[in-house]
Amino acid sequence: MTMVELNEHQEMRYARHLILSEVGEEGQAKLLASRVLVVGAGGLGSPVLMYLAAAGVGTIGIVDDDVVDLSNLQRQIVHASDRVGEEKTKSAIEGLAAINPEVRVIPYRLRLDAGNARDIVEAYDVVVDGSDNFATRYTLNDVCIALRKPLVAASLLRFEGQLSTFKPWTGGPCYRCLHREAPPRDLIPRCEEAGILGAVAGVMGTLQAVETIKELLGLGESLSGTLVMYDALSTRVMRVKVPKDPDCPSCGRA
Repeated sequence: MTMVELNEHQEMRYARHLILSEVGEEGQAKLLASRVLVVGAGGLGSPVLMYLAAAGVGTIGIVDDDVVDLSNLQRQIVHASDRVGEEKTKSAIEGLAAINPEVRVIPYRLRLDAGNARDIVEAYDVVVDGSDNFATRYTLNDVCIALRKPLVAASLLRFEGQLSTFKPWTGGPCYRCLHREAPPRDLIPRCEEAGILGAVAGVMGTLQAVETIKELLGLGESLSGTLVMYDALSTRVMRVKVPKDPDCPSCGRA
């Protein structure tokens, strides 16, 4: 990774980062040189994208094959009313440009699958999973293991959210250690069936952004091996240790 020297404008923009001894000019330069892939420009991806852009992550990739719908705007805050009907990748680029025009944003208007995931993921330092389906989650998990890319993943339903970071090559579990197989389709309803409190997506997506920045800078304690569960109705946050499954078909040998 080539380090970037901050100019006067950047010193002003990122001033509150620079006074953090844990970040400082070296850390900010590292962020400016970093590359993060965000899969999904929806409820989770929106706050992730906005905070990563604001933080000065130099290159952000966005994977999404959908268009902005009016029903998205209750939680997908990177989009706007006048962009309903636009491709989500295009809309997100407009939203991020308004926050930080210096950030390079690379759109991938497609659905991530086993055929294209490796070529996309290998160009990035950290991957953020903001997808809404198990097929994409398992694909990302397996590709990130193969390429040794930290995967910061979250999920949402109604008033609750879950969050973890997967880096099984460091001794922690992977996504398949937590969920060996996808549950039956009728067991866990999608957001359009069960609903979601919009601000819960903001909470979990913001936490994903924090964990991503921590991974990029090597700050604090990684969430690898820990599942964070958030319940908005009780304002309760629980941390549960998740062990590595030695028989996991994805990471048992990682």
